[in-house]
Amino acid sequence: MKSFFLLLAALMFMPMVANAFTGTAVIDDINYYINTEDKTAEVRANYALYEPYDNSYSGDVVIPETVEYDGVTCNVTSIGERAFSGCSGLTSVTIPNSVTNIGISAFRSCSKMTSVTIPNSVTSIGGSAFSGCSGLTSVTIPNSVTSIGWSAFEDCSSLTSVTIGNSVTSIGSSAFWGCSSLTSVTIGNSVTSIGESAFYKCSGLTSVQISDLEAWCNISFSNYYASPLYYAHYLYLNGEEVKDLVIPNSVTSIGNSAFSGCSGPTSVTIPNSVTSIGDYAFCECSDLTSVTIPNSVTSIGVCAFAWCPKLEDVFCFAETVPTIDPYAFYEEGSASYDYIRSATLHVPEGSVSDYENTAPWSKFGTIVGFTLEKCATPTITYANGKVRCTCETEGVTYVYTITPASYTGQSTDGLISLGTSFTVNVKATRDGYTDSDTATTTVNISQVGDMDGDGELTVTDVTSLVNAILGK
Repeated sequence: MKSFFLLLAALMFMPMVANAFTGTAVIDDINYYINTEDKTAEVRANYALYEPYDNSYSGDVVIPETVEYDGVTCNVTSIGERAFSGCSGLTSVTIPNSVTNIGISAFRSCSKMTSVTIPNSVTSIGGSAFSGCSGLTSVTIPNSVTSIGWSAFEDCSSLTSVTIGNSVTSIGSSAFWGCSSLTSVTIGNSVTSIGESAFYKCSGLTSVQISDLEAWCNISFSNYYASPLYYAHYLYLNGEEVKDLVIPNSVTSIGNSAFSGCSGPTSVTIPNSVTSIGDYAFCECSDLTSVTIPNSVTSIGVCAFAWCPKLEDVFCFAETVPTIDPYAFYEEGSASYDYIRSATLHVPEGSVSDYENTAPWSKFGTIVGFTLEKCATPTITYANGKVRCTCETEGVTYVYTITPASYTGQSTDGLISLGTSFTVNVKATRDGYTDSDTATTTVNISQVGDMDGDGELTVTDVTSLVNAILGK
């Protein structure tokens, strides 16, 4: 009994601890969802989430970085779903640097809002976040944003330019659907996917600005309306219009619709690094007259070069006829292949008859052979710890193997036993040429000797030797 009263007394004199609050509160005319436990606040709509909607925000709204509730300072980290949706009287909004997320339909149909600054703290823009904001004229997506949601800027009919930062990896379906006043769009280097019809009905587009052609080639477009080039027609690389399109050697595949509708280039050169060309990759390229396809390409997708009416010459360097989609050069209609019936296909001399008997290559009006020049055999020299290759054919790439390639093992005294030599094999390759004969040389350990001058062949010497052979 005594212990019971002692416990009761202890409880009576314990300091009172305030309970954490989670719920809505209106502070300075802005509705928030407050969580005092994790000290965060989310901007909420000024109406219940049921129809008919009657959101009361209007004029110029400034969202603070922090709000105070019941003595607790909370960071404003999010603009919630439908927070300003339907606020036809809203003219501007200031979003603080504390906000990391702009929710679904957050500013939907704010028709009088003419500009918005998205701070560098925001990492995601939700679906329909700004759709129907018909007064918006320009938008810059900061480098902090990694994803743009579906229909995020749909029907922003006054939007004239969009700059998408280098951190954005995905652009959702219909993201800019119906932005009919959009004339220019800048696509960042980190974009890897653009959703279906992302730029559909952007009929005012005149240019697409990029700074990395390899990054553009690697984008996955869900369909040809996903690419802004479908309407823009003109691609600008670092401010210069692309006329002679040379795909970088680092590209291994050209994605679906990558250059669909691109009217600017008159020629396309594809390097030996590319093995596949996607569906509609160069479809409707109205000014394209010449295409060079290397012998590395083994797959060409449906309509990859369809509806290219100015096409005159296709150079295909594969000696074995590549198997490609039957409609790779297709033009719909009664005269389905008219534009390639007036074009010339250039192939290796010994393969002409094979191309003549294989569709759709056989649809070309003229098929002529050419003789491939062979790369000169490289010369290999060794001096001053370096293996050096030279070739009389300019612009070649050296392909080498070293035998043995590496050593593995254990040593307690720091000494390693090696074979007496390394064998180096090198051949030269270049687009439009056949590979050279392979040059071979032997680098003897005696040629290298004590590389660090300590009187012994040690781990350090071996590391220097291997690095020298590898050109490091």
